[in-house]
Amino acid sequence: MRPTLVFDLDGTLVDTAADLVATLNVILTHENLAPVPYADARSMVGHGARVLIERGLAANGASRDSAAIDRLFDAYIAHYSAHIADHSLPFPGVTDALDHFAAEGWLLAVCTNKLEGLSVQLLDALSLSSRFAAICGADTFAARKPDPIALTGTIERAGGDRRRAIMVGDSKTDIDTALAASVPVVAVDFGYTPVPVTELGPDLVISHFDELAAAVAKLTPSRG
Repeated sequence: MRPTLVFDLDGTLVDTAADLVATLNVILTHENLAPVPYADARSMVGHGARVLIERGLAANGASRDSAAIDRLFDAYIAHYSAHIADHSLPFPGVTDALDHFAAEGWLLAVCTNKLEGLSVQLLDALSLSSRFAAICGADTFAARKPDPIALTGTIERAGGDRRRAIMVGDSKTDIDTALAASVPVVAVDFGYTPVPVTELGPDLVISHFDELAAAVAKLTPSRG
C-alpha cells in the first residue's frame, strides 16, 4: 500500500491569515466592535471560524450568546467564501514538495478544521485540489481535530493506512491529533500557533518545505 502524507491547511499548506483576519474584522465592525490588529489576530486562526469569532469578541471584552454566534458564523462564512483567496497563497516550497511526494508514489491528503466545502474552494482557487486524494474538514466526520477520527478517517478516505502515514501541521491541535492517532508528525514553525511548535512535542520541526523530504525520510523507515 502506498504511504500517505496528510497536511493541515491553514498555516501549513496555505498562508490564509490575511483573508481570515480581514473577514473577522468585517464581522466585528458590523457588531460595532474594534477590529483586531493583524499581528494579534494571526495566532487566533487555525481552529475554525467559530473559535476565531469568539476570540475576536473576547479581544474586545465582548461575548455573544449561542444564537448570536450562529448568526455571526453564517455571516463570516458568506463573506469569507466570497473573498477566500484575495490574499491567500501557498507557503514557499509547497508546490515543489507536493510534486516530489507525488513522484515518489505518496498519497496526499488534507485534514483541516476549516469546513470541507471552504477547503475545497480554497484549494480549487489555488489550483491545488487535484493533487489530493482526500480533502477533509471540520464537518467531514463525526468529530474534528484533535479527535483522532479526523486524521484516521482522512487517511482511509485517501486510500491509505494509518501505519504508513505521516502528518504535517503547524499547531498543538495537529500534533495532539497525530499523537492520538499514533501517526508521526512533522511541525512547520511558520504557522499560526501562539506557542512555538518546538515546545509541543512533534517528531520533527521544519522551517521551509524544502526540508520536508528529508524529514519524512527520517520518519519513514519506522513505519515499516
